[in-house]
Amino acid sequence: MPIGYAVVESFYKTRNSGLGLGVPTTSFAGLSNFTEVLTKGYFWSGVERVLLYGIVQVPVKMALAMILALILDSGLVRLGRIFRFSYFLPYAVPGVIAAILWGFLYYPSLSPVVGVIRHLPGAGGFTPLGGSAVLWSIANIATWAGAGFDMLIFIASLQTIPVELIEAARVDGASEWRIATRVKVRMIGPAVGLSAIFSIIGTLQLFTEPKVLASLSTSVTSHYTPNIYAYTEALVAGRYHYAAAVSVSLALITFVFSFAVLGFISKRGGLQ
Repeated sequence: MPIGYAVVESFYKTRNSGLGLGVPTTSFAGLSNFTEVLTKGYFWSGVERVLLYGIVQVPVKMALAMILALILDSGLVRLGRIFRFSYFLPYAVPGVIAAILWGFLYYPSLSPVVGVIRHLPGAGGFTPLGGSAVLWSIANIATWAGAGFDMLIFIASLQTIPVELIEAARVDGASEWRIATRVKVRMIGPAVGLSAIFSIIGTLQLFTEPKVLASLSTSVTSHYTPNIYAYTEALVAGRYHYAAAVSVSLALITFVFSFAVLGFISKRGGLQ
């Protein structure tokens, strides 16, 4: 089990002797790797960044998915299957390919969109790959790719709502808007809760998009997210045991946040 192996490796350290020319030795280090992780600012800055990203991106993505699902479920849209497939298609595109495609759209010298935005008042120096803007550029990629998947989950759940319940609401004089917001959305609470859990886990594991955009933006550093930090320490710095401690620490934080959200949703009746 990978997580078990990472836990074991996180309690060891490898030391080189003879100015790095000797045979490296691995010894038990106790909690020293975790102490370094928790006291080093790089790890916490990455955690803060992905949490800020998640606070904005997850609700926006789920709201967009819910709107699309309600529209397609309403029957007001013709060729609903075609639209459903087109909204889901971005999710089928591998994350690396999606990030590369969006990278061209974000790059100032290649993007027609950036050129148009820069002609707006006060946006002369705008670049989606610079400063704090790159985080929201990454969020845009994730929303574009993930909204279709959440939409399918919501549509599948909407189709399980008894038709009699919807008809009863119409007989009582409820408008289609009230039926959508007061009946349908409440009835698919478990699906919304499940999507929220998956989204939070995916947020804390953010890696592919910023790693690809790092070649285009100097704002994406080697410790931009906790996963990139662990990758850099393991494969660039060669500190495999320390990288394991970073991964285990991130797994614990992910578990805590997921469990907290699960408890909150359960108390609200979202998951049963």
